[in-house]
Amino acid sequence: MKTYIIKFYVLFLFLLVTGSIKAQDFQGKAYYFSKTTMDMSRFNRGGQMSEQQKKQREARMKSRLEKTYVLTFNKEESIFKEDEKLSTPVNGRGSSVWGSSFSPGPQYKNIKERVFLQDQEFFGKQFLIKEDMEALEWKMGTESKQIGQYLCFKATAKKVSIEINMLTPRSGNNEKEEDSLKVKDSTNSKEINLKDEGIKMIEVIAWYTPQIPVSQGPSDYWGLPGLILEVSAGNNTMLCSKIVINPEEKTKIEAPKKGQVVTKKEYNDIITKKMQEFRENRGRTGGRSGGGRPR
Repeated sequence: MKTYIIKFYVLFLFLLVTGSIKAQDFQGKAYYFSKTTMDMSRFNRGGQMSEQQKKQREARMKSRLEKTYVLTFNKEESIFKEDEKLSTPVNGRGSSVWGSSFSPGPQYKNIKERVFLQDQEFFGKQFLIKEDMEALEWKMGTESKQIGQYLCFKATAKKVSIEINMLTPRSGNNEKEEDSLKVKDSTNSKEINLKDEGIKMIEVIAWYTPQIPVSQGPSDYWGLPGLILEVSAGNNTMLCSKIVINPEEKTKIEAPKKGQVVTKKEYNDIITKKMQEFRENRGRTGGRSGGGRPR
């Protein structure tokens, strides 16, 4: 009974607030910061790292794992991208070549047309990832909590992991070998690995607020009756730290258009091929990087 009361309240509040907002002049900005937890002891399996080396590596990992993003949204469209002016460079020199190549580019969502576009650069080549949007099968929960001034409700779902994990340690003592060569693909529900293939499902926990009745959220998350202010999937969490409704200076939300149009599967195949070449070149050159652009 309590579940039905919560759902009725959420729907009522959603419809009430929606009626007072016009799609053509409404806009908002939500600022998120991401955190990824990981077991740093996995990088010191042989116990050969000194305390200073461990602290240095933790500092580098922290810079890679903790990012700040901004979601600009209206009733139908949104653009989600890294807030570069607030990003912390790695050791004052910016991110590594691999890190910058795997960082997700601006992500555009059109709820009305169900179109997802991602402007992505990979080793100097421009791609435009295009997918039809499919909502997760959200299960509405009864739990609620306050995030800032907004009352949020819990929803959960299952999804196939599609993240590119750059942080899984590999064999060997070369400290530079931090990058995992693993790509997970949602299109054919497979996790592509250079060693094996398999399916990995992860639980998604989202907290959304009907007080901002847009079916938007950070990254590729959407489909709830309110803006998603917090979302956790696997070992990654994105949390909203600031919201500006109807800012004085509006931002034009435009769909990216440049680049070679590919699906997520095709793009992951390109990355997999490039990483295979990278591994092979390292083996032939004794650990020196085999750079270059993807073919």
